[in-house]
Amino acid sequence: MPQYIMDKNTQKKQQESPEKGKFLSKPRVFFGLTFILFSVVLTFSFVSYLMNWKADQSQAGTMLDKSIKSSNLFGKLGDWLGNIFIFESIGVASFIIAFLFLVFGTVILKKKMFKPWKTVGHSLFFICWLPILFGAITKGQGVLSGVYGYQIMDSLNAIIGTVGLWLVLVSSIALYFILEFNLRPSSIKSRLNEINENTIGRVKSMMPNSDDNFEADDELIEEAQSTEINPSKITVTETVQSKKDSEPIEVPATSEVETIITPNKTSFDDDKNDFSQSLHLNLNPKPSVPVSTPEQAFDTKPVTSTAIAAEDDIKFKVEVAPVIDILDDSDRKSQELVEKHGLYDHKLDLANFQMPTVDLLKDYGNEEISINKEELEENKNKIVGLLKNFNVGIAEIKATIGPTVTLYEIVPEAGIRVAAIKKLQDDIALNLSALGIRIIAPMPGKGTIGIEVPRKNPTMVSMRSVIASQKFQNTDMDLPVVFGKTISNEIFMADLSKMPHLLMAGATGQGKSVGINAILTSLLYKKHPSELKFVMVDPKKVELSLYSKIERHYLAKLPDAEEAIITDTNKVINTLNSLCIEMDTRYDLLKNAFCKNLKEYNKKFAERKLNPENGHRYLPYIVLVVDEFADLIMTAGKEVELPIARLAQLARAVGIHLIVATQRPSVNVITGMIKANFPARAAFRVISSVDSRTILDSPGADQLIGKGDMLYFNGNEILRLQCAFVDTPEVERLAEYIGEQKGYASAFILPEYVSEDATSSVGAFDPNEKDALFEEAARIIVSTQQGSTSMLQRQLKLGYNRAGRIMDQLEASGIVGGFNGAKAREVLISDLHSLEQFLEDLRS
Repeated sequence: MPQYIMDKNTQKKQQESPEKGKFLSKPRVFFGLTFILFSVVLTFSFVSYLMNWKADQSQAGTMLDKSIKSSNLFGKLGDWLGNIFIFESIGVASFIIAFLFLVFGTVILKKKMFKPWKTVGHSLFFICWLPILFGAITKGQGVLSGVYGYQIMDSLNAIIGTVGLWLVLVSSIALYFILEFNLRPSSIKSRLNEINENTIGRVKSMMPNSDDNFEADDELIEEAQSTEINPSKITVTETVQSKKDSEPIEVPATSEVETIITPNKTSFDDDKNDFSQSLHLNLNPKPSVPVSTPEQAFDTKPVTSTAIAAEDDIKFKVEVAPVIDILDDSDRKSQELVEKHGLYDHKLDLANFQMPTVDLLKDYGNEEISINKEELEENKNKIVGLLKNFNVGIAEIKATIGPTVTLYEIVPEAGIRVAAIKKLQDDIALNLSALGIRIIAPMPGKGTIGIEVPRKNPTMVSMRSVIASQKFQNTDMDLPVVFGKTISNEIFMADLSKMPHLLMAGATGQGKSVGINAILTSLLYKKHPSELKFVMVDPKKVELSLYSKIERHYLAKLPDAEEAIITDTNKVINTLNSLCIEMDTRYDLLKNAFCKNLKEYNKKFAERKLNPENGHRYLPYIVLVVDEFADLIMTAGKEVELPIARLAQLARAVGIHLIVATQRPSVNVITGMIKANFPARAAFRVISSVDSRTILDSPGADQLIGKGDMLYFNGNEILRLQCAFVDTPEVERLAEYIGEQKGYASAFILPEYVSEDATSSVGAFDPNEKDALFEEAARIIVSTQQGSTSMLQRQLKLGYNRAGRIMDQLEASGIVGGFNGAKAREVLISDLHSLEQFLEDLRS
C-alpha cells in the first residue's frame, strides 16, 4: 500500500475518533433512538392487544382507574394504543405504522437499512389496501379491519356490490405487483432469453474444447482413425484464456492412457454445442515432473466397428428384486399369535353383556322450544329503549332462543365503548324484571355483545333426548360426556380423556349432583365394563349409593374394603394413595412397552405384542369421582390434597381421570394447586361473584338461574349450558339393568396400600419414636381436659392420620384413656405441673 494512502487513512481515523466520543450527545441520535423505541412499543402493544382485545377493549378509556387491571404487555397504555390504532383506525395495518417509525429512526441515525421514500410509498399503499381487504373478509367482525376498513368496505359494497368490491381489490394488488416487479410480457420474455443465454454459456465453458478448436479436433480424430498414433508426436492444443493458464503445471511424466474412439463421424449442431465424441480414459499415474506446456502423450488403441456393432446386438434385461419385509423375533411371534388366535378381545369375559337401552330413561315428551314472539319483542324493545336512554346506539340486534335462556346479540354503533354497556347490567336486569342478566362483552369470535335473558317458560332438557341423539350414538370419543344443550339448542359433548380432569362447583340444590349423574350415565351408556372402572368417594353417603349395584361391573376398591363406594375419610386417603401406586405401576408398563399413552398400550396388547408373563395386561380407564371435596379437605387436609394433586398432574397418560365436586368453592378448598391441574371447570349457580371467580377466574356463575343452568370452561371460552336432567328412578333402573347381568367375580381390585400409622402399636410406647408434636399435643389435651382427635387437628393444623397417630401415642404413654365411641377420651393427668413432671420422666 502506498505511504500517502496509509497517511490519509490514519488522519481520517484520528478525525473520526473525537466525533465518536460525542456521538451520543447529538440530537439526531436521541430522536432516532426515540423513533425506534416507539416502534418497538407500538409493535408489542399491538400484538398483546390482538391477543387480549376481547377482554381489554372495555378498559381503553379507564387509564386512571386503578381497580381495573389490564392484561396488555404495556398495561392500559398498550390498550389505549391498540384501541386507537387498530380498533378505531386501520386494523392490523397499524403494524405498518410501527414499521415506518423504525424506518424513520434508522434514517435519522444514518443507517442505510431501507430506501425511505420507496418504503413510504409501499407502506401507504398497504395502509389503504389491507383494511379494506380484511373488512371484506371478516364482514366487520373482530378488529382486523378497524373502523376505517369496515366503513370503506361497506360503502364500496353498497355502491358497486360484492363482486365489484373484490374485483377492485384483486385488480389493485395485481397492478401493484406488475408495476413493482415489472411483470409485463415483454420484460418476462427478455428475462427468459437472458436465462437461456447464461445456461448456454455455462455449457460451453464446461466442454473440453473451445469453439475455435473444433476443426483441429476433427483433424486429430480422423488422423487417429487412419493411422497408429505415435505418443511422442501427439500434442493437444489449448486456447490460452488467461495468464494463469500459461504458467507451468505439474502433470504425470508418463501415463498409460486407453482411448476408445467411436468410428462414427463427429457431429455438431449449428451452434456446435453437441459434441458426440466419447473418450474413455484410464490413467495410471507415475511420479510427476514439472512441465512448461499443457501437452501430454497418449497410447491409442483403436476399436473396430464390428466390435461395437456386436455390443449393440446384446439384449439388455433389468430385473428388480422384491422387497423383503424382515420382522424381528417379537413381531414375528405376535403375528403368529394373531393369525392363530386373532386379536385379544378384552370383552370376552363378559361377552354376553348387553349395553343399556334408551328405554331405561324417562321420556318427558316433546322438548321442542316454543317461540313466544310477544316476549321476544317486548324484551327487544326494553333493551333498545334502555340503551338509548343512556346514549348507547344500536346498529343491529338478533335473538337466539335456547332451552332456558334467550341470547340477544347487539351490534353497537361505531364509537360506542364496550364498558358503557357492561356497566348497565343491573339496569337491564331491573328493566326486564329478570332473575339474572349476564352480559358477554364482546362475544368470542364475533363483533357483537351478548345479553343473556332467562325465559319465562323454560324447556326441559332430558337425559333421554341427548343420549338418543345421533351425535352421542355415533361419537368416536374415548370417554364421551354429554352435558346437555347449549344456548343455541345444540347438544354439547366433551371427551373426559382430553379434559383430562373436571372440577365441578355450585351451591346446594343448583344441580351439581344431577350433573354428576349425567356424566356417569353418559359413560355407562358408551363403555363396556372391561374398559372403564369407577372409584367413587361419597362423604355424604347418600348421593352415590345408587351405583352400589354395579360393583362387580364398573367399580374399583381396595383389597380389604367391604364396600366399593367409600364414605370413611381414612379409607379415602388409603384409596387415593392406592391410585398413586396404580399410576406408577401403569407408567412402568408403558415404559417397558415403549408407549406414550394408554390407548397405544392397549392397542399393542390387543395385537399380542406384549407378553402377559412380563406383567402386561389390558388396562381399563379409571375415573375417580369425589362428590364433596370440601368435607375431605376439612377432615384430612394435605393428606387428601397432595395425592389428588399428584394424580391430576401425572395420571392423564395412563388413563386415570378425576371428577371433583364441591358445594363450597372457597380458596381454602379449591386451592391454587388444585385449580392449576383442573383446566376443565363446570360451575352451577353460586351465591357471590367471589365464588364464581374462584371456580372460573371470572364472574358470571352468580347470575345463573339454577335448576341445571351451568357454565363450562375448558381453557378457551365460557359456554352456557343447560344440564340434562336425569332423575333418581332413572339411575336406579340403569343400575339394576347392569347389576342383574353377569359380572366379574368381584370389583376391580386396586393395589394394596399400607398407611404409616398402620404399623404403630398402641400397647407399647417407645419414647424414641414419638411424634415431634407429642409434647405440645399433650399440653393442649391436659389444659383443655378434652381428649379429642379433631381438636388436635384444629389446634395443630394436622391431617386426620397424624392427629390420630399422636392420640394413640398419648394413650400408650398413659396421658389419655382408651377409645370411648363418640365421646372424647378421658384425660388421666389433671394439671400441667403434673404433666411436666411426667414428660421429664419420659425423657429420662
